[in-house]
Amino acid sequence: MTTPLARASRARPLGRMLVVRVLGTVAILLVLSVIVFSMMHLAPGDIVKNLLGNRPSSPEAAAAIRAQYNLDQPLYMQYLIWLGNALSGDFGQSIRMQDSVTNVIGARLPITAALTSVAFVLSIVVAIPLGVQSAVRSGSWIDRFATGFGIVGLSAPTFAVGLVLLYALAFYLPVFPVYGAGSGGLDTLYHLALPGISLALGLGAIILKFTRTAMLRELESDYVTFGRARGLPESQVQRIALRNAAIPIITGASLVLTFLVGGTVLAEATFALPGLGTLLQGSVLFKDIPVVQALTLLVAVVIAVIALLADLAYIFLDPRIRAKEASQ
Repeated sequence: MTTPLARASRARPLGRMLVVRVLGTVAILLVLSVIVFSMMHLAPGDIVKNLLGNRPSSPEAAAAIRAQYNLDQPLYMQYLIWLGNALSGDFGQSIRMQDSVTNVIGARLPITAALTSVAFVLSIVVAIPLGVQSAVRSGSWIDRFATGFGIVGLSAPTFAVGLVLLYALAFYLPVFPVYGAGSGGLDTLYHLALPGISLALGLGAIILKFTRTAMLRELESDYVTFGRARGLPESQVQRIALRNAAIPIITGASLVLTFLVGGTVLAEATFALPGLGTLLQGSVLFKDIPVVQALTLLVAVVIAVIALLADLAYIFLDPRIRAKEASQ
């Protein structure tokens, strides 16, 4: 029976790891916010001219706009003002949308989250079973098909795949809609099918490569040979090998998911989806600094959370890692 003291001793390394990860994430977010804030100010363009347009304007109007957005302050003061507001949960007002940054991002977040989920689920559902069968039946037609799939997926750009899918399945054969995000529910999933496939193709190829390589290594291990010699069913041997190959597969899946978080801009632009990718693109071009800052930090936080969840999965799956963490 496990005593409370033993449970506490096992939980202590996990808590220490969580604290270190959180502090490291906070430091990275701080440095990243400084870099992005500085780069946005160094980028060409003028926010005042973007707001006033080409129509004649008085110096008083330009000065009022600069004062409204603290552009009349030194750069370090602008950053400190933004940081103080951000720490209290106020990320400012979108210069381009003339609405709070929270509302602007909140309106676009569901589309990007749905697109990311569709692409990730498709890549996992297809790539892991195909990678396992490719390793188990190395040299067969399934292995050759998986290899070809991986080559095409890794070499084809997302926007090119999206354009081909649009022409083939939305224009030539009008099975799917050409653009837009639908009206919600199943209609939104229907509209996200083609952009999800265009993203999942490349991501699935990465997971397939990780899965096939990890499974091949495990199937050549001594314990697999010993299990087969003992007469274990092949399905049970493959399950054991897949469980031991889970860590590199999770690594590949976490890398894919972090890429998805920041890589949806091409798919959203190709299929005219009103998500965070197109919002970031337009905000950078307009120099909408509050939106760019908030989106950058949001992406960084999501990536840090994904990396933390992957680390926790390693500890859960591999007792050797748990023992190493407990000994530190």
